[in-house]
Amino acid sequence: MPTISVNKEELFKGLGRRYTFEEFDELCFEFGVEPEEPDEKDVAENPDLALEWKVEIGANRYDLLCIEGLVRGLLVFLEKIQAPRYKTVPAWPGKSQMLRILPRTAEVRPFAVAAVLRNITFTPERYKSFIDLQDKLHQNLCRRRTLVAIGTHDLDTIKGPFYYDARPPSAIKFKALNQTEEMTATQLMELYSNESHLKQYLPIIQDKPVYPLITDSQGVVLSMPPIINGDHSKITLNTKNVFIECTATDLNKAKVTLDTIVTMFSQYCSPQYEGIESVEVVNPCGTSVMYPELHYRLEEIDVSDTNQKIGICIPPGEMARLLTKMCLESTPFDSGNKIMVEVPPTRHDVIHACDIVEDVAIAFGYNNITKTIPQTNCIGNQYSINKLSDLLRQEIAAAGFTEVLTFALCSRDDVADKLGRNIKNVNAVHIANPKTLEFQVARTTLLPGILKTISKNLGMPLPLRLFEISDIVLRDSSKDVGARNERWMCAVNFNKSSGFEIVKGLLDRVMQLVEIPFGKENNGYYIQACDDPTYFQGRCATVILRGKAIGKIGVIHPDVVTKFELNNPCSAFEISVEPLLKSSS
Repeated sequence: MPTISVNKEELFKGLGRRYTFEEFDELCFEFGVEPEEPDEKDVAENPDLALEWKVEIGANRYDLLCIEGLVRGLLVFLEKIQAPRYKTVPAWPGKSQMLRILPRTAEVRPFAVAAVLRNITFTPERYKSFIDLQDKLHQNLCRRRTLVAIGTHDLDTIKGPFYYDARPPSAIKFKALNQTEEMTATQLMELYSNESHLKQYLPIIQDKPVYPLITDSQGVVLSMPPIINGDHSKITLNTKNVFIECTATDLNKAKVTLDTIVTMFSQYCSPQYEGIESVEVVNPCGTSVMYPELHYRLEEIDVSDTNQKIGICIPPGEMARLLTKMCLESTPFDSGNKIMVEVPPTRHDVIHACDIVEDVAIAFGYNNITKTIPQTNCIGNQYSINKLSDLLRQEIAAAGFTEVLTFALCSRDDVADKLGRNIKNVNAVHIANPKTLEFQVARTTLLPGILKTISKNLGMPLPLRLFEISDIVLRDSSKDVGARNERWMCAVNFNKSSGFEIVKGLLDRVMQLVEIPFGKENNGYYIQACDDPTYFQGRCATVILRGKAIGKIGVIHPDVVTKFELNNPCSAFEISVEPLLKSSS
C-alpha cells in the first residue's frame, strides 16, 4: 500500500493541536490508516526523519495521498469541519481554456482531460506536496504512467487554445524540464535511458511510430507524455494559475486523477475551494466535454441490513452522522428505514453500497463491535482431500521418507526436456512474461522438484528417500480460468541401487491405508507394464485403479538422472490422490 510522509509541524498546524505518536496512532487506527514512527537508527543517520511521520494509506483512498487530503479527512472525521463542496467556477472573462485532441493520438494515448486552478498560492511545503501527490498518483492509480500521465504548467507562461497531438519522434524538438538546450524526442529518449527516475517510463511509447505531444497556440511544447514536461511552462513558487492536463489510455482513470488533484489543492486557491475552472476538451470527432466533472452521486443503503451486516444496532440518525464523518453527507428517509448517501468527487473508492457499509463500520469503530457467535448450525470442517493428504503425510513419514515442499513454478526444461518429453505435448500453463528461467510454467508433475532437491543435497548420507503431496496445474478449457489443480503424490528413492522394491512397498502401504486391495477385482489396484521416456525401458508400469490409470511407477531413466545432475540411480512413483479419496470415503 502507498505510504506518505507528513511533516509533524504541518500536521499539528492543520489539525489544530499537537499529538504524541501514541495519540496520533490511535486516531489513525479509528480512521482506517496506519502511521509509522521513524526508526531510532534511521533518525541517528538522518536527523531530518525525526520531523516526519510516515502514514500507510489504503490503495483505493486516492484522496488521502497528500497531507492536504489526510488533514481534511481527519478534521471531518473529528467533526471539527464539514466536508467542503467542490464545484467548478466560470472562466474569467476572455480567459476560458480549450484543449483540442487531434486524430493521430489514437495511435498511442487517445484520451485527455484538463482543468485550471486559479489564484493559487504556493509555499515551499505546498509545492513539495503538489509534486509528491503527482508522484504517488503516477505510481498507484496511474499504474506507473501506463494508464495516465499528469502534466502541470504555469498558465501565465503559455497561451491557449492547447493541442494534444502525436508526431514522429524526429519531428519533435523542445527544451525539456531542467535541460539547458533543445533536443529532439529521439535524443531525449537516449538521454533518459540512463536516468534512473525516467528510464522506467520510456518503454511505454518507445516503440510507437508517433509520440504524444501537448502544445499551446504558439507552438510551445508543454509536455511529451508520459515522459517529461517542457521547461518553458514549469511550475514555480510564484505560479498563480496552474493548467493541469492528463493524457491517458483509460479515460475513467484520467477523470479520477484530475478530480483528485484539483479537489486536494483548491484549498490554496482564493477564495478557498472556488478556484477550480473548467476546460473544454474537444474530441477528434468534434464533440466537446467540460472537465473536471466533479460529479456528486446519490446512493441508498438499508439501515437494518447495514446493522445486520456489521453486527451492531444503531438508529438511522446515528448511522447518518457516522457516514458524514467519513465525508459522505447522509440523510435518513423512508421513515428512517433507509439512508440517502451523497458520494463526493473525492471518494472514487465508493463503488458499491458495500463500500458505504464498510465506512459505517470504520466510523463506528471495529473495537466497539461486540463479538458474538454466529446464529448458525453449521460447523467448519477440513476439506476431505486435505484431510486425506495430511493423514498420508504422517504415514509416509513414518515409513522412513522425508517430506519436501517445492516450488509450484518451474522451467520448461524441468517438465519436458529433462524428463524426455516435448514441451508441445505437455499440458502446461505457461507464464506470459516469466522473470527468470526457473519460473516459466506451472508444474505438471512433482517429480522434477524432488529430483532437483536431491541434486542440491548430494552431500547427505544415502539413502535419500523423499516425498511430496501437493497440487499440480493442468490446462483445462472447460474451467473458467482455463486451468485446474489436481492433488498428486510423488515419492523417490535415491541410493547406490535403484531400490524399486522400496517405492513399490510404499505404494502398497498407501493402498493398504486407504483399504484398496491388490488385484483387478473388487475395485482393486494393480500395475501394468508400459513405456515412458522418463523411466527406464522395461522397468516402468502404470498404476491402475478400478480400470483407470492414476499414475506411474518405475526406475528413473539414466538420461533423466544425468540431466538433473544426479550420480546414483533412483526409482519413483507418482499417482493422483483424488481417486484414493473416492475409495476411502
